[in-house]
Amino acid sequence: MIADGVLIKRYLEGNQAAFEALVKRHKTRIYSSVLAIVNDHYLAEDIFQETFIKAIHSIRQGKYNHEDKFLPWALRIARNLAIDLIRQKKRLPMVITSDGQDLFQTLNIFDKSQEEIHIETDEISMLKSWIHQLPEEQKEVLILRNYAELSFKEIAEITNTNINTCIGRMHYAIINLRKMMEKSSVKIKY
Repeated sequence: MIADGVLIKRYLEGNQAAFEALVKRHKTRIYSSVLAIVNDHYLAEDIFQETFIKAIHSIRQGKYNHEDKFLPWALRIARNLAIDLIRQKKRLPMVITSDGQDLFQTLNIFDKSQEEIHIETDEISMLKSWIHQLPEEQKEVLILRNYAELSFKEIAEITNTNINTCIGRMHYAIINLRKMMEKSSVKIKY
């Protein structure tokens, strides 16, 4: 596989297919992360496209100096665009898998009674609600770590914090989710 830095160099030399390869390589993770923040497929697609337009402009202007760290850099652009939109629209994020699907809608339910399905659906809704109640910093790290599958180092770069801060936010997100679960006296099996 050709490194991102090499593809960017080739793009700067006039090879449009090199940039298309970057987009294909990172589309799912960037789009999923944006969708997790804005909770709207159409807006996520717009932000995804705007992310790559900004990336192209920055690369052409010589502002890209991240070597082979294209994904964290592009995710930071996408995150900033999504957060700007949230501030405007006051929307809540969804939990999205790496392939762009709502995590709670893709859980497999086989051979279960209607009552079991209803209980499981209620549990999923409750878990989703608890995630939305987390402080923004904790929710962001939880989504980027578990659903965008980024390392804490990549999350630290995207959020302009250090690794220990990201780990701490994840730790507190889990603690807060457990507290919410204990208060509700619901035992979720996930």
